[in-house]
Amino acid sequence: MGVDAPVRVVMQSSTGIDRRAVLVFLFLKTGTRTMKTITTFSAAIATAIATLAAPAFAAPSEDFAQGRIIVEPKAGLTVAEFAKILKANGAGNARKLGQSNIHLIDVAHGSEKAVAAKLKNNPHFKFAELDKRVLVSAAYNDPYLGSQWHISKIGAPTAWDSAQGANVTIAILDTGVDSTHPDLAPHMVAGWDIYGNTSNTSDLCGHGTAVAGSAAAAGNNAIGVSGVSGQSKIMPLRIAYKGTDGLCYAYASTIASGVTYAADHGAKVANVSFSNAANSTAVQSAGNYLKSKGGLLFVSANNNARDEGFTPSTALIAVSSTDSNDNLSSFSSYGAFVSLSAPGSNIYTTNNGGGYGGWNGTSFSSPVAAGAAALVMSANPSLTSDQVQNILFSTAVDLGAAGRDIYFGYGRVNAAAAVAAAGTAPAADSTAPTVSIAAPLGSSTVSGLVAVSVNAADNVGVARVDLKVNGTVVASDVAGPYGFSWDSTSVA
Repeated sequence: MGVDAPVRVVMQSSTGIDRRAVLVFLFLKTGTRTMKTITTFSAAIATAIATLAAPAFAAPSEDFAQGRIIVEPKAGLTVAEFAKILKANGAGNARKLGQSNIHLIDVAHGSEKAVAAKLKNNPHFKFAELDKRVLVSAAYNDPYLGSQWHISKIGAPTAWDSAQGANVTIAILDTGVDSTHPDLAPHMVAGWDIYGNTSNTSDLCGHGTAVAGSAAAAGNNAIGVSGVSGQSKIMPLRIAYKGTDGLCYAYASTIASGVTYAADHGAKVANVSFSNAANSTAVQSAGNYLKSKGGLLFVSANNNARDEGFTPSTALIAVSSTDSNDNLSSFSSYGAFVSLSAPGSNIYTTNNGGGYGGWNGTSFSSPVAAGAAALVMSANPSLTSDQVQNILFSTAVDLGAAGRDIYFGYGRVNAAAAVAAAGTAPAADSTAPTVSIAAPLGSSTVSGLVAVSVNAADNVGVARVDLKVNGTVVASDVAGPYGFSWDSTSVA
């Protein structure tokens, strides 16, 4: 087939019985007219584990990083075509974040918005966005504030009779963690300084140590406090730097890089307690990458006491904050993007330097929920990430309006009920997925580089969509909206 030889498209769709992945087949027949028939059906999922080489990051002073943007090309786009598109749009070198398909792209200073806008509208890219700077979800501490009321409120002691989080690693993406703290040291595992590209994960601002203790301070050790999942391992991933104002900041790129690092290094739960993380497409894509490896990403909902207006995403679990009376905390943000709530007011936890203190913020409701997820995974390691997520949602204590609402999501996390549900084998899934080809349209003629869009949905969750050409898988996509970039000239 020549470089510009047209291909007429004829499409058919069907579904199979396996619910976890979807295959999209492109068969081409030779003859006087080359035809392409697309059929869809379900097939089993397969994943690969790989290591990560983390990039280094600079510390610009703007609200977004100067000289770089974040993009994700559609699955199937070749390295050569990717480079060609970047060059044509004024972009430079591309650096991949771990084994995900997210890339950090060098651009000329001052051109970030223009280049991102061009690539965002390119049909062969899933997204392109500015590398925005974010602040830790504002919180404050007081050495005499609070107690561990939240542990009993979510039923953690009952859950501990069945599971305590053993064999589950929780990645804490934050300002670092005090690895010498007596309530954290027993379960620390190697991490990485994502921002500085070093092995130093000490805590720059104290925030990360408090977050880590909320999720997984050692339990049953006769000292200090207990995290929700006290037997889980803690992987410290420092994604932030300390500004001249004394505050700690991260970027969407360091968060996304940290999530992919966590996924590539065996963490099954990752927590990000930074403002606006839920609104980054790059972070959402990284969350989907973590889900494809059996993990879940938890993020704080912000502390602005307002509806943030963020678009909901199944790639992550955004957590609002509740108080001891199961009311929404006065500081907690909310909105349609919130899928779960958890205690975040007066949370007594570990402090940098070996002490303890009380903290407030969705920075702490998020790791409390993350700890509950680790308990569920520990109780039943065979559960998929979607099943763990569904258990958390279905067992949550419904607060506010019946069903999911903008303040509490599906409700306040209930560790006791979630762990109990994890011990029950999930019902057999008898609902077939729905699949359709969105583009190219039937009877259309295509040539060269072709953008292929697929609509795929399932009541449990679609784990992967594969693109097959003449029986060979040429690309796989693990996150919606599902799309591919297919080089039709590669088919003879």
